[in-house]
Amino acid sequence: MSTLRLRAQASKMMPDNSFKPTHFAVRLNSGVRPRMNLRSYAKADWDRLCAIHDAARMHELQASGIPQAFLTLEQTAENEGLFDGEVVVAEVEGCVCGFVAYAENELTWLYVDPSSYRQGVGRRLLKHAIDASGGTMTTEVLVGNESALALYLSEGFRVVKRVDGKLTGNEAFAASGLVLARGATEA
Repeated sequence: MSTLRLRAQASKMMPDNSFKPTHFAVRLNSGVRPRMNLRSYAKADWDRLCAIHDAARMHELQASGIPQAFLTLEQTAENEGLFDGEVVVAEVEGCVCGFVAYAENELTWLYVDPSSYRQGVGRRLLKHAIDASGGTMTTEVLVGNESALALYLSEGFRVVKRVDGKLTGNEAFAASGLVLARGATEA
């Protein structure tokens, strides 16, 4: 029987702001798509959320031209209200590979482990948040984060306005973002 290897990659932040990958491998039967499970966040998920956020956030900031603005999840979670609403994680074969946070029709966080990009994890988490909000939701995306913007637009969001100012959570850096809305919500 042939097998496929699914590699869920975690990343450890190095002193030079690069990431050292570590891998978790899961064997699957050939041709079988791994089953994804969504569930509420548990405290035991914290280390994986940090690894996912830190790796994906660096990608996001690099695409937006401001990698020097990077802060870890541990540095930002409390001030930026990660746990102010619902937090849901996506698991594939028991390994957390993404998370979404939302409250009162606002999508506040959506991050996927870079090794799980383009495998439907972000879309599944986004659809869950949309359904939980009754289809009406707002969010923001940094200018330059084209993959996130494409995902949101494909799920019915529209650009409401562009905002230029300081990066929320790290106000030492200028940033430009797009405010997006879906459904009857106007930002």
